[in-house]
Amino acid sequence: MPASRMRDKSALARFGKEESMAHRICRELIRGEIDNRAEGRVTGTLWLAGREEPVQLRLKGNPWRDLAGCLVRFTNPNPVVERACSLAEQQEGVVGDMTASRKVRILQEDSTGQPLGAAMHQEQHWAAAFYLEWFSEQNGRVVVESADYRVEIEEAPTWSMSPAQEEAQRQANEAAMQSFMERLGDALHLPDTEAEEAQDRPTSQVEAEADAEAARMNLLLDRVMARMEREGIDDGEEYERIYREEREKLRIERGEPAPEPLTPEQEAEQARWIEEMNAAAEEALREYEEKGDEDELPSHPLVDHCQDLGIRMYHEVKASGWVPEGAPDEHPLREAVYGVEFASAKLAGALSGIVRREEWPPDPLFAGDTLVRLKKARTYLRDAIAGLDAADEQRLADFDWRVARRAEVAAILRQVETLIAEVRESLE
Repeated sequence: MPASRMRDKSALARFGKEESMAHRICRELIRGEIDNRAEGRVTGTLWLAGREEPVQLRLKGNPWRDLAGCLVRFTNPNPVVERACSLAEQQEGVVGDMTASRKVRILQEDSTGQPLGAAMHQEQHWAAAFYLEWFSEQNGRVVVESADYRVEIEEAPTWSMSPAQEEAQRQANEAAMQSFMERLGDALHLPDTEAEEAQDRPTSQVEAEADAEAARMNLLLDRVMARMEREGIDDGEEYERIYREEREKLRIERGEPAPEPLTPEQEAEQARWIEEMNAAAEEALREYEEKGDEDELPSHPLVDHCQDLGIRMYHEVKASGWVPEGAPDEHPLREAVYGVEFASAKLAGALSGIVRREEWPPDPLFAGDTLVRLKKARTYLRDAIAGLDAADEQRLADFDWRVARRAEVAAILRQVETLIAEVRESLE
């Protein structure tokens, strides 16, 4: 699990909604220059298509060693005006990564400029790209990246950077990235660990009993599965026997009284309840069979949203090659994907039945179970965000992808928080 999560201390106003994504000015840039001949400072000028005045850079820090101490000029052979660029004319801030040797994958194109290969398996090759990144007070993260620019180093470096200095500069770049992400985290209003623990505490007797029963059931199932693994058992009938035995052992270990025989009235009530549950299940099955496979039973919109996001993230991560073969399940990007997928399963359990009954908040009979599942979904969504945080720290995947997916997960998380609050309110 990543060591840190982003905290909520400020509002989105200081940063601006549009700044949660990087400003990429690759295509509209006509030409530019950066000057690092004075150590510890990068100045520069960028001319953009559709703008009369150039953008001026005044940044603290140094590029990577290949550009350190140099005056560099670069030209885009095919600039275009894509949109109204909101980049501030004066850019003051800190240097991120700046290099002319960044390795990127380039899609192979045919004679018409169309990518070769199917959408998920386009032919690619590696190329060196010119890459400029900085973090400004005016616009947050700004990126220039292209493998097509013509790049010229105008003269010999006025100073040289040692390997140790380059490592120190990269650490400073990471600190700049972390500072940027903390500001973004502020904007998303994600809770700290203590607040999360407080949110998980039950607020009613029904919720407390449901939490306790869920914890007890998880412990029991863990013991059953561990015993079956030890004894090499995979038979269903044996599972039932071991389940009964472990349930009785757990009751004795906890000093719980043996269940008393039901009274005739309790037996009748239990039989009535079982009959109602069976009738509800049969009705649901009939509805499913009548509608057919092509028209499934309705699900809650939040379930659909979370499932769609999990599927999309899975395919994006798989197609990108960001996770190496043989990587463990604890890989940050897998943790992010699994968190969303597991959350969608818990949300389906919590909400799909509610949709069929068209009842919200749920009846107290179901409210405890609904809360347990919603809180588990919340935990998985927090795990997904923690995985994205770890990806930030390790610079895994594309930055814009991480920011966009974090915003989507956080939006689902906020909706789950609202549902939890509504159920709790109905029980008070």
